Amino acid sequence: MPRKKLTDEEKAAKKAEKDTKKVVTVKTKEEIEQAKKKLEERRKELEKKITAEDKIDVKKVERKETKSEKTEEKKDDKDFTVLENFVRCGSHLGTKIITPLMRPFVYRRRLDGLAVLNTNLMEQKLNFAINLFNQYKPEEIIIVCKREAGWKGLKLLSELTGIRVFSKKYPAGIITNIKLPNFFEPELIVVADPWLDKNALNDAAIIHKKVIAVCDTNNLVDRADAVIPANNKSNKSLGFIFYALAKEYMKAWKIDKKLPELEEFVGEKLESVVNLKAAKKREEELEKDKDKIDELLSKVEQKKEDTEDKTGAVYGV
Repeated sequence: MPRKKLTDEEKAAKKAEKDTKKVVTVKTKEEIEQAKKKLEERRKELEKKITAEDKIDVKKVERKETKSEKTEEKKDDKDFTVLENFVRCGSHLGTKIITPLMRPFVYRRRLDGLAVLNTNLMEQKLNFAINLFNQYKPEEIIIVCKREAGWKGLKLLSELTGIRVFSKKYPAGIITNIKLPNFFEPELIVVADPWLDKNALNDAAIIHKKVIAVCDTNNLVDRADAVIPANNKSNKSLGFIFYALAKEYMKAWKIDKKLPELEEFVGEKLESVVNLKAAKKREEELEKDKDKIDELLSKVEQKKEDTEDKTGAVYGV
C-alpha cells in the first residue's frame, strides 16, 4: 500500500510532539542526577551517624566489661560459695583407693581412676564439724597436722583464734601422761589425716575425747566423731578447710581480727570458676567419647563371639 502523504499541519504537530518528548527526557535526566546527588549526601550523613553510634556502643561495652571484671575481682576475694571453693581448691578430688566407710561420700570416678567426692555431702559434713568445733574454747582444742601442705593455713588459724596447734611433730603422750611437764587435757582433737596423725588419734581414743578428722577416700574413719570428707593431701584443700574453720570460729566467738583472704591460707593464687567449669565440660566430653568407644568395642567383641559360634556350628565343634 502506498504511504499516505501528511499535510503540513500534521507534520508540524508531529514535530512539536517530538520536541516536547526531548524536553521531558532532558528534565527527567537532570532530576535523576539531582536525586542521585541527594541520596549520596544522605548516605554519607547516615554513615557518619552510624560510625559515631558504634563508637558510643563500643565505649559502653568496654565500660560494662571493665565493670564485670571488677566484680569478678571482688568475687575472687570473698564472695564464692562453699561448693565453688571446694572446686577451686580441689577438695572434692580423692585418691584411687576407696575404703568401705568412705564409699558413701564418693560421687563417681574420673577417667584417670581418681575418686570424686559428693560436694553436697562434703558441705553438710563440714557444717556439722564447724558446729562441733565452735562449742569449745580455744584452750580446749588442739589441731594436729603432720603434713607440710597444711602448715601455712594452720599457722594462720592459730594466730587468729589462739588455738594450740602441732604441725611438724606431735609429742605422743602429751595429753595422756600426767607425769610429763607439758601435760594438758583438751576436750577436742582435730586431725588433718587419720593415718599421719595416728598418735594424736590414739591418745584421743585413750582419754575418750571428741575427734574431728579430715578424711580422704583412702582413710579409715571409724574413730572420728565428725568427719570432713575432703582431699587432705594438697595445700589448697587443707588451706580451705582451715580457712572455713577459722572464719566460722571467729564469728561464733566474736573475735575482732581481720580475716586474711583464702589465697593466704592456701599459699598460691586460685583459678577462677569459669576456667574450672570449662575443664569440667572437657572432662565430661571425654567421658562421653570413652562410653562410645566402650560400646563399639563391646559390639565388636559380640560380633567375634557370634562368628566363632557360627564357624563352630559349621565344623561341628
